[in-house]
Amino acid sequence: MTEVHLKEWSFNMLQDFFSLDILFNIVIMAVPALICITVHELAHGFAAYRLGDDTAKQMGRLTLNPIKHIDIMGLAMILIIGFGWAKPVPVNMQNFKNPKFGMAITAIAGPLSNIILAVIVIFIFVLLPSPYGGLGTILGITGEPNIVALIIFRLALLNVALAIFNMLPIPPLDGSKVLFSFLPERLYYKLMKYERFGMMALLALMLLGVFTGVNIISNIVTTPANSFFLNISLFFTSLVS
Repeated sequence: MTEVHLKEWSFNMLQDFFSLDILFNIVIMAVPALICITVHELAHGFAAYRLGDDTAKQMGRLTLNPIKHIDIMGLAMILIIGFGWAKPVPVNMQNFKNPKFGMAITAIAGPLSNIILAVIVIFIFVLLPSPYGGLGTILGITGEPNIVALIIFRLALLNVALAIFNMLPIPPLDGSKVLFSFLPERLYYKLMKYERFGMMALLALMLLGVFTGVNIISNIVTTPANSFFLNISLFFTSLVS
C-alpha cells in the first residue's frame, strides 16, 4: 500500500459522500459536528475548572450534552464548509492564579482534545472490518464504504480541521489567546477588547468562500487536515497490517 493509494481512496470516499441524498449527508455531517464541538468546549471548561475557575460549571457547561454548546451560526458553518465554532465556554480569567497563563492553557485544551479524539477515531477507523471500510477499504479488499465508515471518517477529519481552525492566531480563536499570552499585560488586555472584530472578519471570509469559491480559510485548514488524516492512517495501518 502506498500513500498515493490511500490518498486516492480518501478522495473517492469524499466523492461518494457528496453523492448521497442531501438529508443523509446532513446526518453524516451533523453527528460528527456535534461530537467535535461538545468535546472541544467541555475541554475548555474542564481545563478552566482545574485551574481554579468554576464559571463553566456554574453555567452548566461541564456536560456532554451538545445542546448546551451549540452556536447556530457556527454549526451552520460546520455543515456548509466543514469547520466552524461552538458557543464559547464562559471563563473568568481573574480566577486563575496567573490569568494570562491560565487563559492560554484553557484555550489550547479545546484543540488538543480534538487532536486526541481524532487520533483515537483514526485508529478505530483503520481497525474497522470489511465491509465497513477501514483497513479493508484502504487496501482495496472491499468496495463502497457505508454509513459507519463515512461517519467515522468525517469525525476524524472534522476533529483535525476544528483543531487547526481554532489554533489560527486570529481573535477570538484559541490560537490568539495562546499567542497573546506572550505579550505584555497592557497590550494583552487591549487586544482582547477587539475580539468581536476578528470574529466578524472570520465570518466574512467564510461567507466569501461560500458565495465566490475563494476559500482562503478553507485552504489554510483543509490541506494540513487531510495530510494529518492520511499520515496517521498510514502509521496505524503499518502497525496492524
